Amino acid sequence: MPVESIEVVVGRIGKPHGLRGEVTVDVRTDEPDRRFAAGTVLRAQPPTGSASPLRSMSVRASRWHQNVLLVAFEELGDRNDAEAARGIVLHADLPADATPEDPEEFYDHQLVGLTAYDLEGVELGTLTAVQHGSAQDLLTIRTPQGRDALVPFVTALVPEVDVAAGRIVVADRPGLVTPFPDEATGPE
Repeated sequence: MPVESIEVVVGRIGKPHGLRGEVTVDVRTDEPDRRFAAGTVLRAQPPTGSASPLRSMSVRASRWHQNVLLVAFEELGDRNDAEAARGIVLHADLPADATPEDPEEFYDHQLVGLTAYDLEGVELGTLTAVQHGSAQDLLTIRTPQGRDALVPFVTALVPEVDVAAGRIVVADRPGLVTPFPDEATGPE
């Protein structure tokens, strides 16, 4: 049965702004004006250990203030509600065939499953996950030996992504994906 939609992370709720429940949002999408438009319903994933009962949130309004996205959600009526929502990760549903407008951008589901090769064309493993960090994203590459390697998703280390061909190219260095030569044989 074909998948009709996919879920993508679009942001994480930050600190409260003001007294009326408005919050800052750490944007994780290239289309924030579209993803945080009034009336949009997003799935809410509270952080581990949170007592928040919120599982979905409806955007009441959003605006930019000094390069920071401020969002008012229907479920957050005051500063206390906004503080309790801190850390919630927000997800949006997209059509399964959706692609970002920028050809240099990718959704996680497009990357997971791609085969990683080094610059010489030697297979390094399979991309199994994308971890979103504050500085840059990290790609998890599972090697044929079953080891997971984290590769910063930057052009210097990942010069080529070819979703249609099912491959990425990693400018591998000892210790990045392949082990250092003295680690390759394991402990004696």
